[in-house]
Amino acid sequence: MSTFAKRERLLLADLLEAEGPEAPTLCDGWLTRDLAAHVVVRERRPDAAGGLVIKQLASRLDRVMAEFSEKPYEELIQLIRTGPPRFSPFQLKQVDELSNTVEFYVHTEDVRRARPDWTPRELDPVFQDTLWSRLERTARLMGRSVPTGLVLRRPDGQTAVAHRGTPVVTATGEPSELLLFLYGRQSAAKVDLEGDKNAIAKLHEAKELGI
Repeated sequence: MSTFAKRERLLLADLLEAEGPEAPTLCDGWLTRDLAAHVVVRERRPDAAGGLVIKQLASRLDRVMAEFSEKPYEELIQLIRTGPPRFSPFQLKQVDELSNTVEFYVHTEDVRRARPDWTPRELDPVFQDTLWSRLERTARLMGRSVPTGLVLRRPDGQTAVAHRGTPVVTATGEPSELLLFLYGRQSAAKVDLEGDKNAIAKLHEAKELGI
């Protein structure tokens, strides 16, 4: 099995280290320090990480995030590099691949694309296929609150429906770019949108994309 998650983990750690703790990210209101704390809490504090999807736990997550954000930045980077604790499910290779490949790719781009001089990474076809596979499985979940119909299309013509509805907008791009678009990074994703102009405008402004 490929180890894309491990590769993306190290790329993210290196990038966070190079940018320092006060650099901007595409995550609304987060600097690199906040993003690093998020990654560590997600892996090491499951009692709080549930707040990412369960509103009742959000206040606990905020408290734990604040605690980790106050740790030395170098410590956070090292915790990302070394990965989850010994008995964490994330230590299992399959769980790591399924749970972290997209997570680390997206957050790496959150840092890279917050810089004014960023350029797209050259991603190998196998990794693009892996991202497309993830996208096919999660498109409906991620697009459940999209304000219009949305079809995702690769340059080779493969498609996935993110949301059924009318009018329909078709987003065309590489899987890596479609994934960023569907995860709420519309302004930074290199995709072409076709369809009703008002629907396209709503998609660009939508805050509901992603989890």
